[in-house]
Amino acid sequence: MKPFGEIEQERLLAEDDLFLVVWDKYPVSPGHALVIVKRLVARFQDLTGDEKLRLLHWTDWCIAHLQTTLSPKPDGFNVGLNDGPAAGQTVGQLHLHVIPRYHGDVPDLRGGVRFVVPHKARYWA
Repeated sequence: MKPFGEIEQERLLAEDDLFLVVWDKYPVSPGHALVIVKRLVARFQDLTGDEKLRLLHWTDWCIAHLQTTLSPKPDGFNVGLNDGPAAGQTVGQLHLHVIPRYHGDVPDLRGGVRFVVPHKARYWA
């Protein structure tokens, strides 16, 4: 069984032979979505070249889809994956987060993904 298990149909946004695009079960913002590889593979470097290209395709598709369907429209996006346990990966199946961001959703937007290591994030301070 794959780590994500069965994906509820109402969470499915799109799919092809290699990837699923789904709503995140525990969203950090309205519209938080995941691009999930169907093959059981945990790390980015374990993807084939075709899978890496398709991951980029679905990431682009997801951003465009969210930009045109969400209301209010996102002001930006954080895109990322947790590649390995040391990077915070808790599900052993590669997936990429597409997180819509909205002005005012946090007090200070600067730093973005740098806050995965909070004490190093504020390089401007």
